[in-house]
Amino acid sequence: MKKYDELATDGVITKTAAALKKNGINSIVVENGGAAKEKVLELIPAGAEVMDMTSVTLETIGLTKEIRESGRYDAVKNALIKMDRATSGREMQKLGAAPDWAIGSVHAVTQEGHIFIASNTGSQLAGYVYGAGHVVWVVSTKKIVTDDEDAKKRIYEHIVPLEEVHMQQLYGVSTFVSKLLTVNREVVPGRITIIFVKENLGF
Repeated sequence: MKKYDELATDGVITKTAAALKKNGINSIVVENGGAAKEKVLELIPAGAEVMDMTSVTLETIGLTKEIRESGRYDAVKNALIKMDRATSGREMQKLGAAPDWAIGSVHAVTQEGHIFIASNTGSQLAGYVYGAGHVVWVVSTKKIVTDDEDAKKRIYEHIVPLEEVHMQQLYGVSTFVSKLLTVNREVVPGRITIIFVKENLGF
């Protein structure tokens, strides 16, 4: 749907940022993906334990590669890749659920300051909700919507069809909204930061 690919105006971004702040969530606005990548790397201390969640946005701006291959961080995904789920499944769940830093994206942010994240397995949600010490989301301003109902509409009517094609191309499987997380507010000051990008990134 075309409306969900249109970048938000400056006025809407400002309104949304104010609502997020009221709900205990920090936000930073940058012009493009390159600037977003630089900002994330400024926030994460060298040597920190970092879990990069699966995200088209992170892959597009080069953050996934930077976190896993630069050697600057203790990349959780690198450890997980070396482990055998059949013999170490529980250990893998724990490792992925509570990293020092969780970096990813979201599917919708409302002008009321609510955040929506859809997932099939839910593997990224534990860290986002509570487990991670710090959470950073890189989010195109096209993902800003009016309210909670508009957020759900964006997910089911816009993102799911795109993700279905994406998953079929990559793995030959279908996508499902098995779990849907809504973050209405954050109780730990400074824990969550959204980096809004004035560029069309991700779904």
